Amino acid sequence: MTAPVFVVDALDGIGPEYVLEGPEGRHAVSVKRLRPGEDVVLTDGRGHWAEGVVRAAEGKDRLVVAVEGVSEEPEPEPHITVVQALPKGDRGELAVETMTETGVDAIVPWTASRCITQWKGERGQKALGKWRATAREAGKQARRVRFPEVGDAMSTRQVAALLAKADLAAVLHEDRNHPSEPLATAGLPTTGRIVLVVGPEGGVSPEELETFAEAGAKAYRLGRSVLRTSTAGTAAAALLLGRTGRWS
Repeated sequence: MTAPVFVVDALDGIGPEYVLEGPEGRHAVSVKRLRPGEDVVLTDGRGHWAEGVVRAAEGKDRLVVAVEGVSEEPEPEPHITVVQALPKGDRGELAVETMTETGVDAIVPWTASRCITQWKGERGQKALGKWRATAREAGKQARRVRFPEVGDAMSTRQVAALLAKADLAAVLHEDRNHPSEPLATAGLPTTGRIVLVVGPEGGVSPEELETFAEAGAKAYRLGRSVLRTSTAGTAAAALLLGRTGRWS
C-alpha cells in the first residue's frame, strides 16, 4: 500500500464519493498537493479502509475522492502489546513513533518506580495526548490502516494484571544477579497475545520483577548491547514480528 493514508471518523455508508475536509483535507490539498487522478486510502485507523481516486482539489482544505468500496484488515496474530516505561523528554514520542512504524499493536505507558518522568493531572493528560497523536501520525506515515491503541498509564499492579492474561509475558531485563533468557530463542505463541515490558533507564526494580514474575512473566534479554528505553521496545518488537511470521 503506497498511496497516502488519510483518517476519517467512520467508513460506514461511505461512497461512491467522499469529501475530505478539515485538517486531513488541508494536509492533502496544501501539503501533499494531491491532484485529480492520484490514488489515496481512507481509514478509520481501526482496520477499516477504502481505496479512492482524487476527483478534485477545492480551495485549501477540500479533497473530493471517488471511493471504490470498504475493506477490513483482520486483527494480526499474535497481538503484540508493549508496556513502555515513561522516558525523559520527547523520547516517549520517539518510542511510540518507531514502535508504530515497526508494527506494534498496542502501547501501554507505565509509571515504573524508577521513572524520572511522572504523569500527573493535566500534565499527564497532555503527555498521553501527545503519545496518541504520535501513534496516529506514525500510523499514517507507515501506511497502516489499524493504528496501535495507546492506553491509559498503568501502575505496576495494573501491568501485572495485564501480564497475567498474556499467552507470552516478557520483561526486558539483563542483570548478572537476575537470570534471563534470550528473547531470540524464547518459545512464541502463534496466536493470542504477547505482552512485552520495557523498563526505564534505571531498569526494572527487584520488587517490580518479583511482582511480574508472580503474574507469570519471565525476564528476557536482547543482544550484548544495552539499549535505551526509547529504542529497546522497537528492537524487541522487530525481533518478535520476524520470528512470529508477521513480517513474512
